[in-house]
Amino acid sequence: MRGFRFIRGTMWSVTRPLLQECTLTCYRLLSAMTQAVPPILSVTPSRALVDEKFQVLVENLPPGCPVTLCSLHRSEDKDDWEAYGHYVSDHRGVVSVSEDLSFGGTYTGKEPMGLLWSMRPVPGSRKGLRLRKINVCTPMLVNISVHSGHEGFRDRTPLASALAERWYMAPGVKRIDINKQGVQGTLYIPPGPGPFPALLDMWGGGAGLLEYRSALLASRGYVSFSLDYLWSEYLSADVEFKYFETAFNIIRNHSQVIPDRVGILGSSLGSMVAFDLTAYSTIIKPRCIVCISSNHYHPPGTTLKAGFKILSKHFHKAHFDENNHMSWRSFALDLIADPSNNVEVGRINCPMLLVNGCDDQNWPTVETAEEVARLLREGGKEHLLSRLAYPGAGHLIEPPFSPHFRATKFIILNSKEKVILLWGGHTKAHSDAQEDSWRKILSFLQLHLYHSPSVKANL
Repeated sequence: MRGFRFIRGTMWSVTRPLLQECTLTCYRLLSAMTQAVPPILSVTPSRALVDEKFQVLVENLPPGCPVTLCSLHRSEDKDDWEAYGHYVSDHRGVVSVSEDLSFGGTYTGKEPMGLLWSMRPVPGSRKGLRLRKINVCTPMLVNISVHSGHEGFRDRTPLASALAERWYMAPGVKRIDINKQGVQGTLYIPPGPGPFPALLDMWGGGAGLLEYRSALLASRGYVSFSLDYLWSEYLSADVEFKYFETAFNIIRNHSQVIPDRVGILGSSLGSMVAFDLTAYSTIIKPRCIVCISSNHYHPPGTTLKAGFKILSKHFHKAHFDENNHMSWRSFALDLIADPSNNVEVGRINCPMLLVNGCDDQNWPTVETAEEVARLLREGGKEHLLSRLAYPGAGHLIEPPFSPHFRATKFIILNSKEKVILLWGGHTKAHSDAQEDSWRKILSFLQLHLYHSPSVKANL
């Protein structure tokens, strides 16, 4: 093999013929080595919560050997998702994903968690897929393997592999189905005697009942109630305001909850509900709210589904990109320009955190945050507001290391029409936003739900 010097943490360049020669030589060496001391791949920890980092290490390779690290996950919908990075072993024959540079693949550079956040459907998959965990009582299983060479790695037998378990639900977390007082959802309770602060957790208009964020919040010390409020066959055709008040009171009155330490966390349409409840309810008083991909559009006197029907009348104004993906952003800007269409957020009197992506192509969330800030400033309440705005991030801001989805299938609530909605975002920037925002959301919740001499949950 021709000599070249490889230094950890630096980029290098070789011509294609030299890389092919290196690959061929390494393949021969590996074939000989596997009969003696085969390569070893380890994932540490092999079992962890989804917001925790892991380390992937490959040992016993020839020095300067081109290899590809690949992750593969089969979803509960039986779709395969993959990510991969191209590496070169160091002088010891080691590749460390946490310390070394990927020279190509679904991510580049030093990215310890790139094998997760850059996951995408394998070639030939269905269009518009979105990866979401349904059964949080089981882990997300990710097979991580190492293959010789950079090109055509899928056609080669792995040199070594390891299985990683990624959990949303920590040991000891309790899951309880809720169907009482006309309210449906799932309650998650942290391990320990409690009582604990709590959150009402609501996703957006295309979600239905999703539990994985609530399970993760319970794993971090919060009772969390994942609320079903749009798609359940058991719910009334139009969800009324009091449905959410009842849901809030169910969690507030639970024996494991500190009753005056209950907040609301909402994404997209769920953020609108959070604004609405906090501004207008005379029955409940959230301690704080977190609004991800903020939306304060809600014509007065309308139920959620009636509001969605009004929204759908403007779909003919939607913008379609070069891939025929539908964006609501342009006509939504016109809708929120009329103050009478929006929640009176200036009435809110509790701390709030707004988390938005600057490349959101679904809704004008950054403009919404600016309007919220203006109204609070005019009312002398700007001290209540904390804002996070992430350049290059889109609408679907999930827990850390989740894959980025720029456009996915979406079912229109009233018509049941299936479209592919454009959410926006760029994979690397969006991933960074998810990791940073989750850490800051937990800090915000710690400050406003735990940080008090009177709050003494036993974890």
